[in-house]
Amino acid sequence: AGSVHMLQSVTKSFTSAAIGIAIDKGYIESVQEPVLGFFPDLEGIDHVDDRKRAMTLEDLLTMRSGTDYHERGPGSPHYELNTLSSGWTEFVLSRPMITDPGTNYQYDSGGVILMSAILEARTGEHADAFLAEHVFAPLGIEDVRWFRNAEGHPHTGGGLMLRPRDMAKFGLLYLRKGRWEDEQVVPAAWVETSTRRHVTFPGVQRRMTGYGYLWWILPPGPEGDRKTEMFAACGFRAQYIFVIPEHDMVVVVTGHTQNGDDQNKPREFLYSHILPAVER
Repeated sequence: AGSVHMLQSVTKSFTSAAIGIAIDKGYIESVQEPVLGFFPDLEGIDHVDDRKRAMTLEDLLTMRSGTDYHERGPGSPHYELNTLSSGWTEFVLSRPMITDPGTNYQYDSGGVILMSAILEARTGEHADAFLAEHVFAPLGIEDVRWFRNAEGHPHTGGGLMLRPRDMAKFGLLYLRKGRWEDEQVVPAAWVETSTRRHVTFPGVQRRMTGYGYLWWILPPGPEGDRKTEMFAACGFRAQYIFVIPEHDMVVVVTGHTQNGDDQNKPREFLYSHILPAVER
């Protein structure tokens, strides 16, 4: 049946689904809710200013928090968070602001890890339990593991472990606009808004044209209608769920490369071999 794989940042797209469901169920008002409003008991944290008060859930979903959180190597805030056995929420919330929120894209797992605490604050359940009930159970996904800290806070930036076939089920769920058999698991409007471009990258950076709500946007295939964009959940070490609406297709890749250049090989192979094979 296959073994589970650590999905790295593919996890983030599952976290996005949890947020969309929580909004639909009324636990969260909207993506415009201010982040600090979820944590009234943490008012005394460091570096609270007008910019931080203005930071919204949407800013976290589009990687535009405005904080100094980044993941560029040892010594980065992300490296530091991964060494902490507790206190992830406080660590992320207390980062200093360096730009206005909503203006500057900077890849930031901290904001996504915070989303599990946001879910817990509003639903009483962290993202692992919330997803188990609202996504994994309807899809019949049973072999699920998470990396959690000592407080039971799941690493929603990259700590989910699933089998490849269950990754494919999640891709198929989004290909079907959030429906699974006769159940609307993720709101269709959420699937639509979270898989369209909210951030546009300058140029075409290695075939990534933009970013949605924790989903990557990819350009159309070379020989199809050349209009229909694809979207993908992407993770370090070459983990991917590619969703290709034009061809009614999902492609899952589970790599474990240590080489940064190899990280992009599955994307290159998608365009060089897989898409031309179905576009003839």
